[in-house]
Amino acid sequence: MSNKTKSSYAISKQLLNRLPLYLNYLKDFADREGYISAPLIANAMKLNEVQVRKDLAAVSSSGGKPKTGFAAGQLIRDIEKFLGYDNVNEAVIAGTGHLGSALLSYKGFDEYGLKILMGFDLKDELVGTSIAGKQVLHIDKLEDVCKRLKIHIGIITVPASFAQEVCDRMVAGGILAVWNFAPVHLTVPDHVVIQNENMAASLVVLSKHLAEKLEKKEEGI
Repeated sequence: MSNKTKSSYAISKQLLNRLPLYLNYLKDFADREGYISAPLIANAMKLNEVQVRKDLAAVSSSGGKPKTGFAAGQLIRDIEKFLGYDNVNEAVIAGTGHLGSALLSYKGFDEYGLKILMGFDLKDELVGTSIAGKQVLHIDKLEDVCKRLKIHIGIITVPASFAQEVCDRMVAGGILAVWNFAPVHLTVPDHVVIQNENMAASLVVLSKHLAEKLEKKEEGI
C-alpha cells in the first residue's frame, strides 16, 4: 500500500466512526497490559477481521504480532493520540436551553479531550447564570471571546432560525470546527469543518426500521 493510499485510508470518515468503538471495547478489555488479537476484536464487535487489521494498522505504529496480536495498552494510547483525545480541545456552546444545558453538564466529554468552557445565549433569564459551574454569557460576546481565548470548536444548539447567524459569528471569531445540533443546513467556508447531528432525521430512520420490524413480526417472519 502506498503512503498516499494509507494516508487517505487513515483519515476516512468510516475509520473515524469506528475508532471510538474500538477504544471503548479496548478500555473494557480485562487485560490492558496483555495482548489482544484482531480476530477477537472483530468477533466481539461483529466486524470483518481484515477490516479490523487495516484499521488498527492505520493508527498504531506498533503493529500486531503474529499469533499474539496487539499490545492492548499501547493500542489504546495510539488510538487516543490519533483521535486527539490526549490533547484538550476547548469549545464553547451557543444556546443554553434544555439540550445546551445537558451538553454543558455532561462530564463524559472530558474522556474524549473536549472541554466546554462556557455557554452563550440571548435570553435575559439565562445570561449571567451558570450551568454546571460554567458561565452563560450574552451571545453578543461570542465572537470576541472566541478570538481572545483562541477557541476553535463551536457547538450550536439554538433554534434553526438563528443557527446560520450564530455560525457566522463563530467563524468570524476564529472557530474552525462546528458541531451543529440545529435542524438546518449551515453554510461555512471551505476551511471550516462542520458535523451535523440531525436528530429528526435519525428519528425518522429509527421509526422506519421499527415499523419494518413490527410488520415482519405480525407476518410471522
